[in-house]
Amino acid sequence: MRADKQTSWSYTEALPTEDEVLLRARERSYELGVSAVSSGVGAALTVLAAASKAATVVEVGTGAGVSGVCLLRGLGRNAVLTTIDSDVDHLRAAREAYAEAGIPGNRTRTISGRAAEVLPRLTDAAYDMVFIDADKASFPLYVDQAVRLLKRGGLLVVNDALDHGKVADPAVREATTNTLRKVGKAIRENENLASAMLPTGDGLLLAVKTA
Repeated sequence: MRADKQTSWSYTEALPTEDEVLLRARERSYELGVSAVSSGVGAALTVLAAASKAATVVEVGTGAGVSGVCLLRGLGRNAVLTTIDSDVDHLRAAREAYAEAGIPGNRTRTISGRAAEVLPRLTDAAYDMVFIDADKASFPLYVDQAVRLLKRGGLLVVNDALDHGKVADPAVREATTNTLRKVGKAIRENENLASAMLPTGDGLLLAVKTA
């Protein structure tokens, strides 16, 4: 008998083993009321960062540093992560996680501010990877900015792209779900992007800038 998809999903999510650094970062996330990326998403971020050979990465939504540590562990020694969050407590927790992970201070740039205001100030076509995991209502803006920021061959990663399975259900018309549907449609229809959806976590939408 074949296992159902939910069983397979649960198995893959439980497969990664996280060390004390990530477990402590998750504890801080809980204390701050932040939803950290799942262990499956964290492992995928490490693999994607390593496979992309990215040297410059932008993260929209720092949280307490779980995703940042996962990204940095996949990046090369000279790669730099720029992470943006409007909450200074989140940034402080993330810097603590980076330090515990042994990441040199010159490999991270934490920016306090609203991503909608910070992203337009970043340089065009200067980044190899952009990871979006922030307020979903602003995802369309963040994606537009990410495409501008990415170099040719750069990788865009959008977290929670399936909205707890609601995106796949046409009967669900909630505002957040509709926004994520529009984001997915815009990415699929962009002739300068090649995209795919992974069911990892709550959905990882991937796109490579081809032109």
